[in-house]
Amino acid sequence: MAMKSYVGALLLLLSFSSTINAQVFPIGNYGAKGDGTSDISQALLSAWKAACASATPAKVLIPGGTFALSEVVLEGPCKAPVEFQLQGTLRAPADPSHFKTDGWVAFQHVDGLTVSGGGTFDGQGRTAWEQNNCNKDTNCRTLPINLRFNFVSNALIHDVTTLDSKQFHVNVLGCKNVTFQHFTVSAPGDSLNTDGIHIGRSVGVYIIDTTIKTGDDCVSIGDGSQQIFVQGVNCGPGHGISVGSLGKYPNEEPVVGIFVKNCTISGGTNGVRIKTWPASPVGTASDMHFEDIQMNNVANPVLIDQGYCPWNQCQAKVPSLVKISKVSFKRIRGTSASQVAVKIACSKRVPCENVEIADIDLVYNGPEGPATSECSNVQPLISGTQNPPACAKVVS
Repeated sequence: MAMKSYVGALLLLLSFSSTINAQVFPIGNYGAKGDGTSDISQALLSAWKAACASATPAKVLIPGGTFALSEVVLEGPCKAPVEFQLQGTLRAPADPSHFKTDGWVAFQHVDGLTVSGGGTFDGQGRTAWEQNNCNKDTNCRTLPINLRFNFVSNALIHDVTTLDSKQFHVNVLGCKNVTFQHFTVSAPGDSLNTDGIHIGRSVGVYIIDTTIKTGDDCVSIGDGSQQIFVQGVNCGPGHGISVGSLGKYPNEEPVVGIFVKNCTISGGTNGVRIKTWPASPVGTASDMHFEDIQMNNVANPVLIDQGYCPWNQCQAKVPSLVKISKVSFKRIRGTSASQVAVKIACSKRVPCENVEIADIDLVYNGPEGPATSECSNVQPLISGTQNPPACAKVVS
């Protein structure tokens, strides 16, 4: 109830502040053409600059049509709340070599931002996916992210779509009180490293009633994330809803307060998971709760993996030093695409503490037999229905 009250208040506040008597700045007034080929970056920057300088609420309007847009940074602080209303389609350059940075559209240092309008940010990512060799080369080129929110506060992003990003669709960094609602992420299941919404070092991020179809994590929660609420998300295809990966870099900040509830994951390669790198620096992740989750043919529906090592780019035999505690998996049901439906694989050096597993009902129909579960370096509190039986196999 607290979250719903907060979100309702925020929606009202931002709706009133950004639309009532807002001065409108149409990009057409600054020379933008919706012909699909003429770059509108200068026109958009001019409209944004004028809106940002307005002493009263302002709206940048991108009407219906298709507009070519090279990379832009929409910079604050602004004098009053600003709405970015996208009714048409913004189309990124298809060739990643046209980008100088790792972001396409970035909102930065803005307090009181609304992004709305029913339009689409089209990243045209297929060329980039074909060139992505990060599974082989740790020094691979960083590809651009469709939408960056850097140090943004009190923002509402709703009723827009991010399509075929070259890398992550959305990156939220250093933000406070940001809500995504009725937001859509769309990319094929084979699009490499296209996380839907990635959050790092931010406080109070809400992802509500959102649809995410992509080739990597639907939601990924990085270090320094606090009070993150994910509710009513439909995820799949994708790699599930993940905390992490954590522990890859020194001086990562603690993760505290993650709440994932009433979500549906379909056809994913993972369900709900917490992942940390082996051989990691010291870190912590606590107060993380996954409740009322529907799994539809999902591999690894419930997973803590403290030996996360994609593409064998790590020292897999050295234990993680990220301490995981105060975790609950409750009322998780549906079908598993892997026989091991619940796997809690914690670190030998810093075992998980205060892990609760309650009311799990996951069915596997493969040839190996019924669903099973594995636990290592954890002594969970177990209650309610347990299908498969909790910690049926204990791995030392």
